[in-house]
Amino acid sequence: ATVLGLVKSCIGTKFTSQFGDLIADLAIDATTTVGVDLGQGLREVDIKKYIKVEKVPGGQLEDSKVLKGVMFNKDVVAPGKMKRKIVNPRIILLDCPLEYKKGENQTNAELVREEDWEVLLKLEEEYIENICVQILKFKPDLVITEKGLSDLACHYFSKAGVSAIRRLRKTDNNRIAKACGAVIVNRPDELQESDVGTGAGLFEVKKIGDDFFAFVVDCKEPKACTVLLRGPSKDLLNEVERNLQDAMSVSRNIIKNPKLVPGGGATELTVSATLKQKSATIEGIEKWPYEAAAIAFEAIPRTLAQNCGVNVIRTMTALQGKIWDAYNVKAQTFKTAIEAACMLLRIDDIVSGIKKKQAPGAGPSKPTIETEGDADNEQILPD
Repeated sequence: ATVLGLVKSCIGTKFTSQFGDLIADLAIDATTTVGVDLGQGLREVDIKKYIKVEKVPGGQLEDSKVLKGVMFNKDVVAPGKMKRKIVNPRIILLDCPLEYKKGENQTNAELVREEDWEVLLKLEEEYIENICVQILKFKPDLVITEKGLSDLACHYFSKAGVSAIRRLRKTDNNRIAKACGAVIVNRPDELQESDVGTGAGLFEVKKIGDDFFAFVVDCKEPKACTVLLRGPSKDLLNEVERNLQDAMSVSRNIIKNPKLVPGGGATELTVSATLKQKSATIEGIEKWPYEAAAIAFEAIPRTLAQNCGVNVIRTMTALQGKIWDAYNVKAQTFKTAIEAACMLLRIDDIVSGIKKKQAPGAGPSKPTIETEGDADNEQILPD
């Protein structure tokens, strides 16, 4: 419940705040699906590589859902001859063309006899047939390749009752491999039984609107997923996608480091009070940095209260926002602010790069130094 509240707080001021519960549920479900345990209490959550957001105009926003698998905008190569629905499919993923290889350089062949042309065609057919035999001996139900697939290979696959999809994106192929447990193979002769993906529960091709979409879903242990967003317009879907990305980033931070701190300025006020107590125990000029930092931290909740239009004094004395922030984000914010302040304090002088107007024919002007006390007093560097 606390994680849900944290994710909702990050989208509470956005355009889709009225759908906060739905977007938060989608973000938490998607990030927990792709989380991978690295051991020693560490988890890896790669939302950019293994979570795909597919926007399909039409329907209502409430129809959006997280698919335990991958969805991509493709259809089988031969719709009339290949199956569009397979239960518990055996999937082979390839990163090589299933067609006759073309040379890198331009090649000319001079044919003297009519039989030579038939020999060339037969060699091409034998090459493709050999590739298909190497694949079909593993009895797959679905073959997906990132490259091209010839008509002859399509004929062999449809004859064997195997569905095929060609020219799939590399990113989608990686997600399918993560979802169904398959291994992407670069050469058909290197295929092994362990490379075949058997973790998917259903392969299906559906027509949504004017496009065909392929689904590899109901995976047993998916480490990749697809968030299907539905909505009445593309503009609304784009806005929902941006808000969903923010929500997934917050959810990922909590999964990687499950620590929370009070938000709404409560943490800053606590740090400020602690620094004031520390400064009271120190004498001399060494207490000044503590006091300055305490005043700076107080400015954050004070500004929040002023922006909300409430009584600043009462809010500062009794801060109860019931808002939660991620610990690692808050800690990094404090570190960055203090490091930036220290870097600015180390500056002694500022070298100005202002170019002065010169008389015609004069040489290049010398750089000037603006002192910290009076930036208007410019000193010409000595020769």
